Formats: sequence, structure tokens, C-alpha cells
Amino acid sequence: MTKISILGCGWLGLPLAKRLIEKGNSVNGSTTSENKLSILKNAGINPFLVTLSEVEGNVESESTSENITNFLAESEILIIDIPPKLRAVDPSTEKKAFVEKIKNLIPFIEKSAVNKVLFVSSTSVYGDDNDFITEETSANPDTESGKQLVLAENLLRENQNFETTIVRFGGLIGEDRHPVKFLAGKENLENPDAPINLIHLKDCIGIIKAIINQSKWNEVFNAAAPFHPSRETYYTQKAKDLNLVLPKFSSEKTNIKKIISSEKIETVLSYKFQLDEY
Repeated sequence: MTKISILGCGWLGLPLAKRLIEKGNSVNGSTTSENKLSILKNAGINPFLVTLSEVEGNVESESTSENITNFLAESEILIIDIPPKLRAVDPSTEKKAFVEKIKNLIPFIEKSAVNKVLFVSSTSVYGDDNDFITEETSANPDTESGKQLVLAENLLRENQNFETTIVRFGGLIGEDRHPVKFLAGKENLENPDAPINLIHLKDCIGIIKAIINQSKWNEVFNAAAPFHPSRETYYTQKAKDLNLVLPKFSSEKTNIKKIISSEKIETVLSYKFQLDEY
């Protein structure tokens, strides 16, 4: 039995924890909401209330420090699955709030039994000026969230006290989450010919489990399904399938050619994507 801590039991973290428990692992799970502690407990997760400080050089309060320490206690693997919260960024100082959270977390990891970290990142670390993207492609993010993710990735990868694997997921979809629901009925949508780069919740969980089971550490994986129809083709068909108002695209808008390669996932992990979910 492996003891695993999951920082952030949200849309991905909660079902991931359940699957890991089903496979005989013990899981500590964190939430920032006191109301969610009972949900984690009822799922068989050891629940912890953990809020990371975004203040540079912050010394955590005694109670917060104790919570983080107990959350990491005896765990060999830490999965970090918390998204950057850009509303916390102070534009006047260009402060990297998310990066500071990771920076403030690292000393707790160093003092714990954790020797392997899996950091959930995003393919937004690659700029839209790239066409075909592999793990060898240089990160050149266009967005603030992408920039913060790259800085956080580097902080973890450069630390010699533990091994870190980065998983950069494409656009997240699942039964309760799909971008077509936000695009339905909208007009003049950009990039009709741009290829989609999506990843289903089931594949997110499957890939993380494969990394853990095969001990693939000190790696970077891009994770998007090898299924890249154009935005216009895909979202029009999805809207029809779900009986939604069809989105309308503008051919005058700039097109992006960005395709995320999944070859490393398929070869190194021998992973088979569940393409019928797309």
C-alpha cells in the first residue's frame, strides 16, 4: 500500500483519490472549504483543511503549519492539483501569487517523507505560435496563468530533495464539463480551423495512475488525446449531439495550428486513450 497526498480534491483530485483508494492506496486529501471535509471523509479520504499562503516569504501560522505537516505526514507521493488564481495577482507589482504558494509549500515537502511529486500543469505553457508541440518544445506561454505554471514547474523540478514529474493537460472535459456548453449559440467565434487539444477526466486519471504504477519520475508529459478535428467541425457536431444551439464561427478570424502530441504518453507509458469519450 502506498500513502499518497493529493493537494486539491476538486474536479480531478476527488475522483482521482477515489480510484487510488480502490487500488489499495491510502490517500490524504486537502480542501480549502471546511464544508467539503465531510465529502472527502465519506469517500474514504483522510481529509485536511489546507490553505497555502500567497504572501512572499510568509511564515505560516502555527495551525496552518500543523495542517500542512499532518497532510503530508508519512506520504511518499504528493500530487499537486491546484490551479493558479489570477484574481489574486497584484498587477501593480506583478506579484506571482500562485508561484509564491508553491514556494511556501516546498519547505514542508522537504521536511516530510515525500520523495516524489506529481504536478498537474497545463498545455497553456506553450504559446499559440507553435504548430506541432512535443515535450521538447520550449515553454513560451501567452497567458499569465501559463507563465505562473512554468515558474512553479521549475521550482519543483529544480529541487533536489524530491523527484518531480510534470503532467501538462490539454482542455479538460468530462460528463459534467464541456466547452461546447459555453460556445453553444455564440457567433463570430475565432479560429474555426484550429485543432482541438482535449483530455477527458477518465484519461487524466488513467495517465496519473500509469505514472505512479510505472514509477515514471523526473519526466514531463503532454497529455491531450490524439484526436484533433477542427474547432468548427468538432463543436458543431457536439452541439448537435447534445441538442444545443449551433455555434457560429468566423472565417475572418486568425487561425491557430497548435497540435499537442501525445506520442510520449502512448510510447513511454503504453497508454491507450479512451477515444470513445470524445
